Amino acid sequence: MKKENIIIGIIVLAVIVILGVLFINLNKNETTESNIKDSKDMINMVNSIYQNINNELPSLETIAIDVNNLDDVTSYTGLKSNKDIEEVVISVPMMNAQAYSLAVVKVKDGANVESLKQEMLDNINMRRWICVSAEKLYITNNGNIIFLVMSNKDTAKSVYDGFKSYVNNKIGKELEKTNEEEDIDLPSEMPTTPAIPVL
Repeated sequence: MKKENIIIGIIVLAVIVILGVLFINLNKNETTESNIKDSKDMINMVNSIYQNINNELPSLETIAIDVNNLDDVTSYTGLKSNKDIEEVVISVPMMNAQAYSLAVVKVKDGANVESLKQEMLDNINMRRWICVSAEKLYITNNGNIIFLVMSNKDTAKSVYDGFKSYVNNKIGKELEKTNEEEDIDLPSEMPTTPAIPVL
């Protein structure tokens, strides 16, 4: 009788261990795979995030850019190469003097997502606008989708949290940067006085 109980106990324990391992592996796969398949999904995601945040945003244009144009890829993502990139969607103000930029990058299978995120963090220009700069930059990923947003602290955080919520917090390593530089103050215009004609 004791022997049968021990055998049954071992079988139950083995089943529990196997189910636990399967559950962990299923969860791992969920966090590394993204449901965002193409630029259309990326644009829809960005629009959905915007609809669910409380911060007031500038008038924005959300579009896919040509990944073969390395200048655009570098300008909006900080990446120095486009070889590991499948698609890029950006969301930027229609008026250039507003410090806001969002980029969603779909990387190719097998690419090192963490390395690309670090390259973006290291190289993105947080002062890419005339006289203004982004105060805060956030980067993370959901599978092979990298999400970058930079703006003032409150807006950037709100949009970033919106992305995390959109992917049910199934994200990779989170990176952030604070810009310590202040905006450039332009000199006030010179007073306009009518020129005195010389006689």
